[in-house]
Amino acid sequence: MSITEGILCSKSHEYVQEKDGKYIVGLTDYAIEQLGDIVFLELPEVGAEFAKGEVFATIESVKAASEIYMPISGKIVEINETVVDNPEILNESPFEKGWLVKIESETASVDSVDLLEYDDYKEELA
Repeated sequence: MSITEGILCSKSHEYVQEKDGKYIVGLTDYAIEQLGDIVFLELPEVGAEFAKGEVFATIESVKAASEIYMPISGKIVEINETVVDNPEILNESPFEKGWLVKIESETASVDSVDLLEYDDYKEELA
């Protein structure tokens, strides 16, 4: 099974993947490549709620600072503390170890309508 199986991507380069009833949110490998070496990451508190398209995090690399947008509406139930302390993990493993937050979402099926499957997302970048 491919690591990108079941991953949906937004046009702003965030991804979401359902796992065990929760949704894992992160930045795509393409976004990480464009940013270069990640030096800082700011994530929200557990319990914070965000609507689809809202800024929920900030990331800084040696090249630029960027905002990260929520691909589906939901409530933060877990943040990846490891990646906050060691943001370079994003450069090494954006999908497996470099996820950002886990959320609960009651609107995921509606919110994900305009998201692209990973392979289609990659094709659109080409």
